[in-house]
Amino acid sequence: MKKPLKSLLLASSVAAILAVPSITTANTGVEKLTKNPANWATALGNYAGTRYSKLDQINAKNVKNLQPAWSFSTGVLRGHEGGPLVIGDVIYIHTPFPNTVYALDQETKSVIWEYTPSMDADVTIPVMCCDTVNRGLAYGDGKIFLQQSDTVLTALDAKTGQRVWSVQNGDPKLGMTNTQAPLVVKDKVLTGIAGGEFGVRGFLAAYDIKTGELAWKGYSMGPDGDTLIKPGSSTTWEDGKVTKLGKNSGTSSWEGDQWKIGGGTTWGWYSYDPKLNLVYYGSGNPSTWNPVQRPGDNKWSMSLWARDADTGEVKWVYQMTPHDEWDFDGINETVLTDQKINGKMRQTLVHFDRNGFGYTLDRVTGELLVAETFDKTVNWASHVDLKSGRPQVVSKYSTEQNGEDENTAGVCPAALGSKNQQPVSYSPQTKMFYISANHLCMDYEPFEVSYTAGQPYVGATLTMMPAGGDVMTGKKDGSTNLGQFTAWDATTGKIVWSNKEKFSVWSGSVATAGGVVFYGTLEGYLKAVDAKTGKELYKFKTPSGIIGNVNTWSYKGKQYVGVLSGIGGWAGIGIAAGLDDGTSASDSEGLGSVVAYRALSSFTKLGGVFTVFALPGK
Repeated sequence: MKKPLKSLLLASSVAAILAVPSITTANTGVEKLTKNPANWATALGNYAGTRYSKLDQINAKNVKNLQPAWSFSTGVLRGHEGGPLVIGDVIYIHTPFPNTVYALDQETKSVIWEYTPSMDADVTIPVMCCDTVNRGLAYGDGKIFLQQSDTVLTALDAKTGQRVWSVQNGDPKLGMTNTQAPLVVKDKVLTGIAGGEFGVRGFLAAYDIKTGELAWKGYSMGPDGDTLIKPGSSTTWEDGKVTKLGKNSGTSSWEGDQWKIGGGTTWGWYSYDPKLNLVYYGSGNPSTWNPVQRPGDNKWSMSLWARDADTGEVKWVYQMTPHDEWDFDGINETVLTDQKINGKMRQTLVHFDRNGFGYTLDRVTGELLVAETFDKTVNWASHVDLKSGRPQVVSKYSTEQNGEDENTAGVCPAALGSKNQQPVSYSPQTKMFYISANHLCMDYEPFEVSYTAGQPYVGATLTMMPAGGDVMTGKKDGSTNLGQFTAWDATTGKIVWSNKEKFSVWSGSVATAGGVVFYGTLEGYLKAVDAKTGKELYKFKTPSGIIGNVNTWSYKGKQYVGVLSGIGGWAGIGIAAGLDDGTSASDSEGLGSVVAYRALSSFTKLGGVFTVFALPGK
């Protein structure tokens, strides 16, 4: 329901409203906005997903002087993932369910408009996995695009907050929800779907930005007409070469019609290469979590995709974890950079997967170039064979023991991955990627589960614990840290440096031309570290745990850093949903994370605050 504009704010907001750029061609307009570091115009900062800013007013020498400049309460007490968009004089922020959007005037710090959609909490919240989060907004064609939790995609007038159009992207009664940030590409807005834990079949959909009409939809599995794979043209990496796909590759590796409830959802992040006109993203875990019930490779779950932005046709697809046995969702961001690999410059895609491997691929062809672990305690696979592209599974850590449902102990990483959805950043200065990461292992016990539409379709119980190994050597050292912040060289697949954190780093980072990288911690600290060495240069404790992504922009010549704090997400679900009653049932309800993060409640509590930082002075 649209809330009325507050008349007392209209006068002070006129300048801010007029400052929103007039964009005639959405794609060129968004790209132009992202090239101006005064803005933060897409969820990942730019189409390449690098989360890098050219701003250098705040640098490694003066960041120690950073101070809170102002803050804004969102009024919601659940997990605040994602981050602000900044377009000209206006900041747009969002909340978890009920997905309120605020347009804030940078000059007056006042609310220009706010929009709260009408959603049925009783239908939507029970089918939202791992908290009621939302990961951000999109901007284009003078509109703000909100992907609501109940799957409705809504376009709002960026000046007034008036709803322009809405379209139903899925059906919550079947377990479908949405948590991801959309992406505007050309005359379309791209969005996916969540619900793999309910047997939802994943897809990426493109809607017309002016009307909301569906332009194309490409599923993760199914016949070629559903996946938009073109046999003889679409390719994959196989046997050491780029190989053309045969007919119906999305059904042949499934038993019977199980692909229809096969998972492979698409609730992560999307990148775009305007020159190649290709959209890149990852697909998630196959359904159910019990691998015994779904023999075969389960294509194309757990895969990286390149699709034509105009038609959705698949250029190439690469499956990272065939027949996933550990819930290693493949939805993490795909960062587009140019890297010199084995002495040759390549147009690359870099992806840090839940399974603990960092991948570098040629983004033009899909050729696999590098695949190495970015947490040395990873043990479920010994390595990825670069020729076949397949991980070499260590039988001891397979959760499908002799075709039976048995408890497998000590699997590393845990199901929430060596890294979850929190996006990395990349600095062209240091040529390093900065990874907000987890450091956990798990015990994993599958059990038989039957499918009922709209009901949980998980089929496994988990117990998570600290990995207890050193990230640099892989040696067991009895450490209890649940997280780490790591610098990585994608050309060699090597860790450059890594800082331990008491809890998982669930916040996306931002790298800047000032030689500083910012990220947040679950305890609530905003931290700044030296991009070259990892030395901690600054920290400030915000009102609640940070699972939001740190963004930076400038206004009237002054650089600002902003982040949403509000504990929650999978790591913080015990606090966010009040699950920790001291019983094993609470851990099961939190999909294995409640006990591992029980100590977190001693460091932070619920909140929902947007905090902005700057250097002192005008």
